[in-house]
Amino acid sequence: MTEPNDEATREPRVLGVPRMGLVLLVGVSGSGKSTFAAKHFRPTQVIGSDFCRGMVSDDENDQTATSDAFALLNTIVDIRLRRGLLTVVDATNVQRKAREQLIRIAKDNNVLTTAIVLDVPEAVARERNRDRTDRDFGDHVIRRQRRDLKDGIKRMTREGIRKMFVLQGQEEIDDVRIELERPWPDRTELTGPFDIVGDIHGCRSELESLLAELGYELRRDDQGRPVGARHPEGRTAVFVGDLVDRGPDSPGVLRLVMGMVADGDALCVPGNHENKLVRYLKSGKATLTHGLAETVEQLGRETEEFRKEVLEFCDGLVSHLMLDGGNLVVAHAGLKEEYHGRASGRVRSFALYGETTGETDEFGLPVRLPWARDYRGKAMVVYGHVPTNKAEWLNRTICLDTGCVFGGKLTALRYPEREIVDVDAERTWYEPARPLVENPPEADDRGTGQAIDINDVGVGDFHAGLFVETRYGTVRADTESTMAALEVMSRFSVDPRWLVYLPPTMAPAPTAADPELLEHPDEAFASYRASGIGQVICEEKHMGSRAVAVLCRDEAAAERRFVPGELGTVYTRTGRAFFKDPQVQAEVVSRLRQAVTDAGLWDKLGTDWVALDGELLPWSAKAGPLIREQYASVGAAARASLPAASAALAAAAERGIDVGALAATIARRTEQTEAFSRVYRRYTWQTEGADGLRYAPFALLASEGREYGEADHLWHMGVAEQLAQTGGIVQATRYRVVDTTDPDACAAASAWWREMVDQGGEGMVVKPLLGMRAKARKGLAQPGLKVRGPEYLRIIYGADYTDPERIAVLKDRKLGRKNGLAMREHKLGLEALTRQAAGEPLWRVHEPVFAVLALETEPVDPRL
Repeated sequence: MTEPNDEATREPRVLGVPRMGLVLLVGVSGSGKSTFAAKHFRPTQVIGSDFCRGMVSDDENDQTATSDAFALLNTIVDIRLRRGLLTVVDATNVQRKAREQLIRIAKDNNVLTTAIVLDVPEAVARERNRDRTDRDFGDHVIRRQRRDLKDGIKRMTREGIRKMFVLQGQEEIDDVRIELERPWPDRTELTGPFDIVGDIHGCRSELESLLAELGYELRRDDQGRPVGARHPEGRTAVFVGDLVDRGPDSPGVLRLVMGMVADGDALCVPGNHENKLVRYLKSGKATLTHGLAETVEQLGRETEEFRKEVLEFCDGLVSHLMLDGGNLVVAHAGLKEEYHGRASGRVRSFALYGETTGETDEFGLPVRLPWARDYRGKAMVVYGHVPTNKAEWLNRTICLDTGCVFGGKLTALRYPEREIVDVDAERTWYEPARPLVENPPEADDRGTGQAIDINDVGVGDFHAGLFVETRYGTVRADTESTMAALEVMSRFSVDPRWLVYLPPTMAPAPTAADPELLEHPDEAFASYRASGIGQVICEEKHMGSRAVAVLCRDEAAAERRFVPGELGTVYTRTGRAFFKDPQVQAEVVSRLRQAVTDAGLWDKLGTDWVALDGELLPWSAKAGPLIREQYASVGAAARASLPAASAALAAAAERGIDVGALAATIARRTEQTEAFSRVYRRYTWQTEGADGLRYAPFALLASEGREYGEADHLWHMGVAEQLAQTGGIVQATRYRVVDTTDPDACAAASAWWREMVDQGGEGMVVKPLLGMRAKARKGLAQPGLKVRGPEYLRIIYGADYTDPERIAVLKDRKLGRKNGLAMREHKLGLEALTRQAAGEPLWRVHEPVFAVLALETEPVDPRL
């Protein structure tokens, strides 16, 4: 019988290394650090001193470059750790001074340091170095390094290294396996739904009531005490800490919460009161203030076994939790974005206590820095710690401590629903040192009551450009464009609290095959057909100015959601007030609000505000100066000069000079000028204040808690028709649905387009029928293609653009840049509406809005 091979069956030793942290490989030259690193880590994770020496000197063995090499190494390590990447340093690291700098960098980035010591016999190291022809240092270097290593092993854990593995001999080095451990707070695999409960402070009865209100079914022991609770729909409770102190039954709260956590029905993070309780239970050394005395007295009536369970539970709580793929962070006192998922004493202190100035207020309580006011993270942060009179959102954060023990409420947040559920305190159990904090004006994350500063747009460092992550990819605006947009928004925009959306630019249809036309519907239909869009809607293109109207049902809605004292606004594609005269603006808003009221949309949509996208007519209402100074002046100059030129040519012809070709050109120019003038005249009419103005909406963008990008365009047209039927300022838009795969339907739509433009219309816009979020074969579909008539294009390209030689040149229009710009702005617009509907903070909505404005400053042919 064959004996079992112990070497073959032995399991390798597992070295647990934090997935986000610093790993120091420690060993003398020749101990095999580079080989070990290559075996167990990705090349990009390993930063070697030899590599850095080569980078700064072109010679990995140039010892004169060591200082610069380690400066480079430290910089790379710092950047990687700041970005949350596992970083392995391949250097001897046998001297404390070398380790000290790296450990400090890890601490500055709030990650843990692990040391893996490769301890090989000195003879082995000497032999390996002799085999390397590029190494010329003597054996005394190995002896000195080994002496430093032996001294360092004794004290490494006292230097700030969290874990240390010593591998002695090559056999032990070869027989290991690296296992990457995720950070303690990382529970991103848990997606909820969650019910996050604020500070309880021993109010066991109120906790029972709140859990019942949330739908949990309590489980009791044989003494009738609650020892667990489970939600029938599988929801998970999350407790933000401060379970104990001040209230009447801290043991009862602990028993219930500990039971839920043990059963998998709850999660919990520690509060500062649990932290103090742990210190007392471990040593009996803690000042019995702020309610701890009550908890100690109550626990004194419990068994020793229960007190040990409490200590084990509270001592094992992790500083904060990252949940739902990193979209939700729960920490007792909140947490800045750079601390999310990190592990250090600094992070734990912030999570437990927040950040203070070191001062105390008139009540003797610490003055806290307003971290939430400056928060710009992507994750929602839910916390407690500072009792307030009401749970309200601020920059994607919310404090759930509503002072139950002080006679307030016990509050929970349903996630992801963002629904607040609370119960009243049964009584004031503990007199507060100061009244419950009133929420500051900026506590409404949507900006209510807050004077807007341009810094509150929240788009970060403009000097680096702007990168906005959307559901459809990242959109970038360069530095120059961003700075130009900053100038526009800071000086000319309406109050930014109204800016929920900026419309994207619209791309023209591909250039027409017809030699006499630049644009024709056939190319728009073919473009959508090629991208997999079967049905489109053709909408009449009004010759007006793009205008977004945000309207409130009443003053209460405006005060709650937008700007107190105003009932709505109308703004341009660049966020400026549409009308310079505030009275005209107010009258137009009033008439639009009346149309919404008369159509019954407030009740049908269940909202007290709406945002519409449309065209405001006539064109002259916004472009009056442009028409007078640019278009009318051209026509006037032509009418003054061309007859004189014609008369001079006629006189020359009478003298026998052959000027026939030139006379024909002048005659053609005269006809073209008249055609040019007829175009802009059609789009101007007299208005007086709001009288004579018309608004043609083509999209209902958003209302309270909703956006309508998924609705098809027939639904949007239906809303527009309801508004137009009220007989007020709203004008309907003609449209028809076309199957792009049906030649007869396409031909009929083209004939309809020709009829409109022959009657003086601008043209039409072709859009995917399925709406603003329609998908094409390669992603999001182009939101619309404009098909403008040949006469209208005269005011774009000039009165004589139809001359064969000119139109041949114009056909090379290079539409790619315009198409790309339209798509990028469309993605940003959809993202703004998504964030708005989700109730995200104002700065988050403004980020894509601001980016649209930035992209509008990019150089693109304005005639397209």
